Amino acid sequence: MTEHMEPPELFVDVQIADDIADHPALPSEEALTRWANAAIAERCQLEDPELTIRLVDNAESQQLNSEYRGKDKPTNVLSFPFEAPPEVPIPLLGDLIIAVPVVEQEAIEQNKTSETHWAHMVVHGCLHLLGYDHIKDDEAEVMESLERQILAQLGFSDPYSEEKL
Repeated sequence: MTEHMEPPELFVDVQIADDIADHPALPSEEALTRWANAAIAERCQLEDPELTIRLVDNAESQQLNSEYRGKDKPTNVLSFPFEAPPEVPIPLLGDLIIAVPVVEQEAIEQNKTSETHWAHMVVHGCLHLLGYDHIKDDEAEVMESLERQILAQLGFSDPYSEEKL
């Protein structure tokens, strides 16, 4: 008889930049945690993993995107995986930096609800932290398939479909 082990519960530290703290479209910490947990469940090898999600304005996103990716514009989500040296047993998965105005604008442009797009961005960013990417077509197919599966489990429609909620 094999023992069924539950996936580790992710600890999420949500940080909200002061200048967007009163933004009306911020998702709750509970929602952010639920979406992140769905993305890492059964995919993360860390015991008791930790993740920081920082919600920022366009200026902070643009500064980080320029500094770390060489792109001088704000972007929806930046993923910074943490790689501890083998002798340092820290269960930190990494950091997600999400630009609130960009996510809200994209939701409008893509005819999605705010919640639907937020869930997609958190799942997308967490998959990046786990090593998934979408630069090459075959990698994109794998990552997008996982996004569809995870979001469907959460009750959201296909984020790449032409028909949006």
